[in-house]
Amino acid sequence: MSYPFVMFDWGDTIMKDEPALKTPMYQWPNVEAIDGAEAALSLIYSRSTIAMATGAAQSDEPAIRKALQRVNLEQYFRHIFCFKNTGLRKPSEGFYHYILDKLKVSPADIVMVGDHFENDVLAANRVGIAGIWLNRMDAEDRMSDLYRTIHSLRDLPACLYADLEHIKGTTL
Repeated sequence: MSYPFVMFDWGDTIMKDEPALKTPMYQWPNVEAIDGAEAALSLIYSRSTIAMATGAAQSDEPAIRKALQRVNLEQYFRHIFCFKNTGLRKPSEGFYHYILDKLKVSPADIVMVGDHFENDVLAANRVGIAGIWLNRMDAEDRMSDLYRTIHSLRDLPACLYADLEHIKGTTL
């Protein structure tokens, strides 16, 4: 499977989330990328357009970009979709339809990558968007025609691009 567009959740998919902190992430004393994020994004960026689809309500697009800049990931994201610039809440179907409309793509051209199975994967599936569940918590795998599981962002490029299968399990 290969997709022209790859869309990511933000918290605990690209960057570590701290739910107790109620200010925009760029203002936090410490921000961290998820292990393997930069390596995966770098490979994906050379083959697909990258977008972010986040349910974060505290941050608008400029604030999200500032947080991404703090971990040197901002340059990979061409589009950022959040409540403050869509007026829609994830995991609503309307949120995902809005993204498809703005990107002018069909569901077959995009995949959603996220750590929350219901809000990221199944919600995207309801509008026909394939999903990849980033399950970093345990060994559980879930797979269907519309989704599969990875346990590290390091496995994502090989999952997305068949010609990169040889890198699966190697250090990126």
